[in-house]
This record gives sequence, C-alpha cells and structure tokens, in this order.
Amino acid sequence: MAATTPALSAAETRGFWKSLRGREALSFYLFIAPWTLGLLAFILGPIVASLVLGFTRYDVILPAAPRRRLPPRYHVILPAKWIGLENFQDLFADPLFRISLGNTVYIVLTAVPLGMVISFLIALLLNQKVRGMAAYRTGYFIPSIVPAVASAALWLYLLQPQWGLVNGFLDLFGIKGPTWLASTTWSKPSIIMLMVWASGGTMIIYLAGLQDIPETLYEAASIDGASWLRQLVHVTIPLMTPTIFFTLVMGIIGTFQVFSVVFVLTDGMGGPLNSTLVYLIYVYRNAFVFFRMGYASALSLILFLLILVLTLANVRFAGSWVYSEVEME
Repeated sequence: MAATTPALSAAETRGFWKSLRGREALSFYLFIAPWTLGLLAFILGPIVASLVLGFTRYDVILPAAPRRRLPPRYHVILPAKWIGLENFQDLFADPLFRISLGNTVYIVLTAVPLGMVISFLIALLLNQKVRGMAAYRTGYFIPSIVPAVASAALWLYLLQPQWGLVNGFLDLFGIKGPTWLASTTWSKPSIIMLMVWASGGTMIIYLAGLQDIPETLYEAASIDGASWLRQLVHVTIPLMTPTIFFTLVMGIIGTFQVFSVVFVLTDGMGGPLNSTLVYLIYVYRNAFVFFRMGYASALSLILFLLILVLTLANVRFAGSWVYSEVEME
C-alpha cells in the first residue's frame, strides 16, 4: 500500500512558513499573485461569463424582462434572461453570420499558407552568411513590431485609389490600379497583403529553426552529391516540420481572430457590402454597437469551438507529416 503523508498540525504549519523553505514558498506565491489575479479577472472570468451569457438574452442597456414586479429603476440591474439555445438558432439563420464566417475562412485559407511560404523563403535568404545580414534581418522584422493600428493607417494611405503610392507606382507602367478597399473584389486581398507584409515574427521563428539544423547534415549531403534543392527537400524541410507545424497552428488561431487591422481599414463597418466583415468585427458590432451581449457571446462560443476543433485536428494529423527526433535518428 502507498504510504500516506500525515497531516501537519497547526504548530508544524506555522513552523513551516517560518522556515527558509516556507519563506521561499510564500515569496513565490506573492510574486505570482498579480498574474494569477489578472488571469482570473481578465481571462478566465470573461470566458466563463461569455459561456453563460451565450444562453441568455442580455442587451446591456435595455431592461431584462423581470420575473416579479419591481420598480423600473431596478430593471437595468436585473440578471440576463435565460433563453437556452435560442441565440444559436438565430445565429445559424443569420445571413451575416455566414458572410462573416466565410470572409474569415477565406482570409485564413489564403493569408496563412501565403504568409508561411513567403516567411520561409525570406528566412532561407536571411540564413546565408553574407556581410550586413543583421541589417537585412532587422529590416524584414521591423514591420511585425509596428502596432497593428499604425500599420493599417499606413496601408490605408498606400492603397488610396486616387493618390495612393501603390496606384501611383502602377501608373508609371501604364497600369490602372484597382480601387482596393473600395472594391468588393480587392478588399480582402488588400487585407491579406497587409497581414503577409507584417509576418516578420513567423520569419524569425523559421530563421531560428534553420539555424538549429546541424551543419554536419548538409556536409554529409554535399559529400553524397546532393544539390541545394535536394538538401532543401530531404534535409531542411523535414527537420523544419515541427517549426512549420507550430507556425501553422498559431497562424490559424491568430488569423481567425483578425480584428484591429480590418477595423481601422473599414472604420469598423466591414465594407464595402460586407466584403471585409470578418467574424470578430461582427462579434464587436453585436456586443458594443447593437448591445446584444448574449448573441455576441454565442458567436464567441462558436468561434472558440471552431478554433478548438481545427487545433485538435492539426494535432491529430501532425504525426503523419511532422518529423520527430526519434524518427530522424
């Protein structure tokens, strides 16, 4: 039978906290207390509240239907009304829900693989041993540390149809530039261009992964007569698959939650004609424009489940293409 630890008496407990080990434990808990309180108050608390509110009708500024007679001044503080699955029934019949989800999926399917490929190619170039490489790496990484709002404001100027720099550059070659964000055809590609432009963080992750590959493997491949392309296909990419898997999962999660860039570029409206109405913009509009907090919470729950399913699916099928150290040995 497993031995059980006897319970400490009150005197022994006080003695423990007065000992060196006890003081160290107390210091540890005091140091993590601000983070723990922040986690409970600003992350776990809102998650639980959103989960509950998704099954209620809670209009924030409008009075909920009271179950008993109370003076009108108390109506605004009444709890939300429980309505069960009514929000979800309305949600699947809502055309804007389908439009916002379709726009978001389009951006995910386009921006994530495009950003990964371009970031990987740039990382391959920046992994070369040439003079001044630190400056090149810094230059490619800077767009990713620019605040999203500032980046969006910059691209709003660049993509201006009449006097924007992009269309001005195209005019030099006799090409009439599109209307970009004012066009239902080019609005989503405009957002995707901005997201790919700011993918320096992914590039740095790939660069770190490339520098972690042992040089002896390339030397052995060169001795065997493998060309640069064969080394890329049979050495670099297989050893980079764990890094590629990480950036794939994080890219999907982050792109499904795209918000600030679209909000600035479209003034929070998702135009023109809802062509850039991404999922979180629709959640924001329901929560803080129409004050339908219960419906917005239901939308958030659907997004959470969608991201969870996609993440679990990626993890489930990762074993078929992600190389492990054991397999490489």
